[in-house]
Amino acid sequence: MSQTDRGKFLSYLESAVFRYGAVVHVWCLMNNHYHLLMETPSGNLSRIMQHINGAYTNYYNVKRKRAGHLFQGRYKAIIVEADEYAKELSRYIHLNPVNAGIVSRPEEYRWSSYREYIGLRKAAVWLKTEFVLGYFDKSLADAGLKYRKFVEDLLGQQCEGPLARAVAATILGKEGFVTKIAGRHLEGKQVDRDLPAVRKLLNRPTMDLIIQTVKAVMGKERVAEKAGIYFCHTRSGAKLKAIGERFGIGESAVTQASRRFARQFAEDEQLKRMVVEVERMLSLSNV
Repeated sequence: MSQTDRGKFLSYLESAVFRYGAVVHVWCLMNNHYHLLMETPSGNLSRIMQHINGAYTNYYNVKRKRAGHLFQGRYKAIIVEADEYAKELSRYIHLNPVNAGIVSRPEEYRWSSYREYIGLRKAAVWLKTEFVLGYFDKSLADAGLKYRKFVEDLLGQQCEGPLARAVAATILGKEGFVTKIAGRHLEGKQVDRDLPAVRKLLNRPTMDLIIQTVKAVMGKERVAEKAGIYFCHTRSGAKLKAIGERFGIGESAVTQASRRFARQFAEDEQLKRMVVEVERMLSLSNV
């Protein structure tokens, strides 16, 4: 993706704001994908994404004299409880170029909204930095300084991204928020096509099935118990209290154990293969 191509992509992002009412808080263009922290007040996410991806694909195909799809598969959308995770997600998105080894500091990367956030570049009229910066200070100038420190606190550290905490890789928020969203969009209703990620919450595996599957793949060792907690936390949709009672630990310990296991298998290829196999078997069981 050339600089011209990236500029063109941003023009389609801008038109999505003015034509379809998208509210863009954070953006970052990588070499083969992009990240957005965005609101859709009109509930028209699929229309917005079709516009952005479709318009850019048409532009790119004409320019390169090619045909066919440019983006593989459907976009991945995660519903976020803003007050809990907006700050963390914005930092995660802005640190993507650093974590990918493209630059050593986020302000060195031109193709993200970070420079706007810290006052190094005037924000485009379609970018709304006030929402996230508002968590730091009422004064935007002071908020920018505090936000910069917030982001730089993680430079040089290997940290788990907030998306790893999403329930069923679908909803990111506290237990009450997850229950509310699942109830609103799943119970006795057809799943909204504008919320493709919520479909993953249908036919969720029970804790019994998860534990049985984990043992079949990993045996009865201590690692299987850790994996059981992780999969019950991320796949079952069960409340933290229920998971804790099942494994004889407290609610906060469930979350902590799940995060530790996610970091563990991210660094262990053999364990990662077993996790992928468990995921495969759980997905097959719900087909």
